[in-house]
Amino acid sequence: MALRKPPLYDVYAADASFTDFGGWEMPVEFDSIRAEHAAVRESVGIFDVSHMGEIVVRGSDGTALMQRLTSNDVTRLSPGESQYSTITDESGIIIDDTIVYRLPGEGDAEYLFVPNAGHDEEIHRRWVDHRDEWGLDADVDNETEAWAMVAVQGPDAESTVAKTTETDVASLSKGDVVDADVAGADSLVARTGYTGEDGFEILCSTEDAEAVWTAFADDCTPCGLGSRDTLRTEMGYLLSGQDFDSEDEPRTPYEAGIGWTVALDTEFVGRDALAEIEAEGVAETFVGLVLRERGIARHGYDIVADGEVVGHVTSGTMSPTLGEAIALGYVPTSLSEPGTELSVVVRDREKRAEIVSTPFIEDH
Repeated sequence: MALRKPPLYDVYAADASFTDFGGWEMPVEFDSIRAEHAAVRESVGIFDVSHMGEIVVRGSDGTALMQRLTSNDVTRLSPGESQYSTITDESGIIIDDTIVYRLPGEGDAEYLFVPNAGHDEEIHRRWVDHRDEWGLDADVDNETEAWAMVAVQGPDAESTVAKTTETDVASLSKGDVVDADVAGADSLVARTGYTGEDGFEILCSTEDAEAVWTAFADDCTPCGLGSRDTLRTEMGYLLSGQDFDSEDEPRTPYEAGIGWTVALDTEFVGRDALAEIEAEGVAETFVGLVLRERGIARHGYDIVADGEVVGHVTSGTMSPTLGEAIALGYVPTSLSEPGTELSVVVRDREKRAEIVSTPFIEDH
């Protein structure tokens, strides 16, 4: 099957190298992962994240539908706010994680939520099927192909975005979303991101994508998915399809360390199973590790205690900020306390490692 291309593909194709990510041909690197990573930590960078899905839910029962298919409590959202949530199956396994935006405006609540790359069609069908099964009055539209999304991230993001719009983006709190004109394009501007830095995600029509991207060309370092991965790993953020996957890495929110996204006082698919798991506790837990010997832990590597395999790595990299090899993975809860000494098997050799708290970097 041919890869999907983001609307900005032709704008930067000559300057980037590409990779297949979730069925999309996306830029993995423009200059160097290390330089792009440093730009976001120290100044500001811009990512094309148009591979993320956009599904819009409208109608008198829109809130009920969102409440019954996501684990967090959407009734806590006021217009112009967002929340992190998960989509779980009947057994409480995470199908995907998502940001749910309650869009600005009066009247019936309108939601835009963002499944991960390659999940938009599956999740759209799930919403439509459950809407029909439950007889709810709601329109559910997969608008992924109609939207472009860029992420402006870094300590200088606020002043950089402010140059492109008359909207007071400085007044936005973390997670807020507002309608705005950005570089002449009707847009949604949200104070959200996936890097651990201050930043904004800007959604506009695909027709306006080039104008918005170009408006930041003089001030932002273009960044690819390679640096996005090192940045999110330093923060301990989950990556769908790698740190959890309903088929290959089936995990509940409690195992994945995001039990705070589960509102057990609401009724949603998977709620009853998760209530039992929350009461009983979990056998394995998502943790951060730092290698204390030379080597890099990669996805799938074994984690060992006293010569026995006790877990596995789901993400690993050399941290550009710390200059240390860091990793994320699952271990028995009894071995999850920070300071616990374990090993990771790298190329058939055990390398000493230590459980640490995340984020790996300070002051984030």
